[in-house]
Amino acid sequence: MSHSQIPVFTETLANGLRVVVSPDHSAPVATVGVYYQIGFRLEPRGRSGFAHLFEHMMFQGSEHAGKMEHIRLVNSSGGVLNGSTNYDFTNYFEVVPSNALERVLWLEADRMRALKVDDENLRNQRDVVKEEVRVNVLNRPYGGFPWLDLPPVAFRNWANAHNFYGDFADLDAASLADVRTFFNTYYAPNNAVLVIVGDVDERNAFSLTRRFFDDIPRQPRLPAADVSEPPQREERRGEVEEKFGQIPAMAIGYLAPRREDRDWYAVVILDSILHGGRAGRVYHSLVLEKQIALETSTSDSWDAVSYSGPTLLTTTIFHKPEYSADAAISAFDEVIRGVREHRVTEDELNQVKVKLRSDFYSTLESGGASAPRFGLMNALACFTLFDNDPGRINAILDALLAVTPAEVQAAAQKYLARESRSILIRRPVAQRASAADLRHE
Repeated sequence: MSHSQIPVFTETLANGLRVVVSPDHSAPVATVGVYYQIGFRLEPRGRSGFAHLFEHMMFQGSEHAGKMEHIRLVNSSGGVLNGSTNYDFTNYFEVVPSNALERVLWLEADRMRALKVDDENLRNQRDVVKEEVRVNVLNRPYGGFPWLDLPPVAFRNWANAHNFYGDFADLDAASLADVRTFFNTYYAPNNAVLVIVGDVDERNAFSLTRRFFDDIPRQPRLPAADVSEPPQREERRGEVEEKFGQIPAMAIGYLAPRREDRDWYAVVILDSILHGGRAGRVYHSLVLEKQIALETSTSDSWDAVSYSGPTLLTTTIFHKPEYSADAAISAFDEVIRGVREHRVTEDELNQVKVKLRSDFYSTLESGGASAPRFGLMNALACFTLFDNDPGRINAILDALLAVTPAEVQAAAQKYLARESRSILIRRPVAQRASAADLRHE
């Protein structure tokens, strides 16, 4: 018997737009998300940063909704909105009282059909993006760590390894024609998924969707971006300077299986065993037991749902300055040896599964009071965009809970091999300067 039975209704419009509706009448709120299959790694060479630039451009007005009008109309309905750029998609979402659903669908259709792309908007948003890079990466302690630092070390394909925020040279070289071409190419209904979750009737939701989106023309389907990686035969290492922070840090990433592989489920469980908060083996060993590290972390296990291309099972470690990077890696390797050489006990595995089940439901409800069921919207969008199977939402938990100790150990032996990992060391400039001073005394 399935642990999760979430209502899922789907329809594909003639122009290729895939629509997913999941009614939930527990609160008079509707969450709407439009996901476009264009993200950091899918942008073409010479257009680095375009995916993120367009996240900003999409709020600059459309044919029937002037600049800031989209934001004003959602806010005046008592709603909130936002957008984000990810590795494999860019998304836009609104959370509104359910009686404002029609307004939101009209707004999203208007900017999908006819975004206002002009020189003024391009100049303004290009400057905004560049300032965001300065604030969030260049002038911030540990900015971009590890999500910008590790991929150039781990990957060989430009699609997976380039500067996702965008080289300033690429952004500055972007012409209005380039931007319009990018919009027409990627922001098409047949390259998108629309998800509606909450206090809605599926028949009315589909009716409104057809009314507003049906006449948006589809675009020629692009060949799938090549994000494949050549086989990795040896450990890869890289180092970057940390200009502001005082604590040495590192990120260790192992290439994870593809989301369609059976091994994917075992690796999600394995990730939880290693990184399940303070109970996780990495934190317990490096921070509590050996006291080499001050902090260890990884992304939420359920974040794996949001990636389509090559991804890394990543551990970040902030270690005490009196310990070398090699000492921290050696302590980490002891933990990895443990899961490779010894089968996890049923008791530990069951504890991990209990937490994973709890995290699954809390993730579906994530977003807080301002964006209820954001996690459900995101999961349905990703299962549709990448797997063409929104119903996977009702199968994934059972598949994870069925993973055995033997499968966990087999996954550890297959994927946590030294020759298939990459290590990025983030070394504080101050620490290096101190070492140099000592040498010259």
